[in-house]
Amino acid sequence: MILAAALYLFYSAASPAACAGCHKAQAQTQPATPMGHALERVEDCDILREHPRLTFEYGRYSYSITRKGSQSIYRVTDGSSTLTFPIGWAFGLGEAGQTYVFEHDGIFYESRVSFYKAINGLDLTMGARAAEPQDLTQAAGREMIHNEVADCFGCHTTGAVRGSTVHFEDLQAGIQCENCHSQAVAHVAALKAGDAKAAAMPRLAAMTTEETSEFCGRCHRTWAQIAAGGPHGILNVRFQPYRLTNSKCYDPTDQRISCLACHDPHVDVVSNTASYDSKCQACHYQRAGARIAPVVTCPSWTCPERTGSSPTMRSAS
Repeated sequence: MILAAALYLFYSAASPAACAGCHKAQAQTQPATPMGHALERVEDCDILREHPRLTFEYGRYSYSITRKGSQSIYRVTDGSSTLTFPIGWAFGLGEAGQTYVFEHDGIFYESRVSFYKAINGLDLTMGARAAEPQDLTQAAGREMIHNEVADCFGCHTTGAVRGSTVHFEDLQAGIQCENCHSQAVAHVAALKAGDAKAAAMPRLAAMTTEETSEFCGRCHRTWAQIAAGGPHGILNVRFQPYRLTNSKCYDPTDQRISCLACHDPHVDVVSNTASYDSKCQACHYQRAGARIAPVVTCPSWTCPERTGSSPTMRSAS
C-alpha cells in the first residue's frame, strides 16, 4: 500500500522524470526554464541565498529581507512599530519581479516589495504603487483572497490544487508536465498497461492560434480577462496573450502568430532578438522583385514598448 501511494504521487505529478523515457529532450530542458522555476521554496531559492540581506525604503516604511539559515525573514517598519514574517514561497525568477508570499494569522499575503534582476535589488511589486497602505500590515503586503491563493499556486506549482483548495502537503514547486498535459497520469498508466488507444492525448501543437491563446491564458491571462478587468498600460506586460492579440500581426486563424510560433515552453526563452527574424519572415517575406525594409532584429522595430527578451511581451499595450 505504501509503495502504491508513493508511485501514485510520483506519476500523479507527471514529473519530467516520469516522462523522460519517451520525451527525453523535453524532460532534460524543461525543469531549468522559468516555468520550471515559477515557484521556489525559500530554502531552494537562489536569489534569496545569493542576497543574504536586501533593503528598500519607500515613504515612511523600511523593508528588509534577511537570510537566516534556510529561512528568509521579511521585515517592515514605520520607525515605531515593526512586523516580521518568515517568507513562505518565492514566485518568479526576477525578470518581471520575484514576489514573496507569507502567511500571517491564517491569511496569505503578497509582499509589497519584489526583487528585480534589472536593479539587483528590491522595489515595489507591480501594482503596489496604485494603493497607499493604511497601516503596517498593508505596508507589508496585499491580502490574498481564497480563490486567488488557489489560482496563484495552481499556476506556479504542480499537484497541489484540487478545486479551490491548496494541498500544501502535495505541492511540487514549479510547472511540471501535468500542468499543461493534464491527461499525463492516464497516459503514463495506459502506456505501462500496453493500451495504446487509452494512451492517446490531445496534441497541443494542433490547436488554433485562438485556442492556444486561451489555453496559455489560463495562467498568462486571456485577452478577455485583461480587457474587462485590467490591469492596463505597462502593468499588463506580463500577460502575453492579451498583448499578442492586440498586436498588429495577430490573426486568430494563422498559427504563424500563435504563442508557440516563437516560444517553445520546454526550453528557456531566447534572449537574442535577432533569432526571431526567421519567425517574422514566415509572414513578412520578400517577394520576387519587391523591396522590403532591411531586417535589423525585427522585434526591435515592430514591438518597441518592452525592453525584455520576448517579442510577444513587447506588443502594443
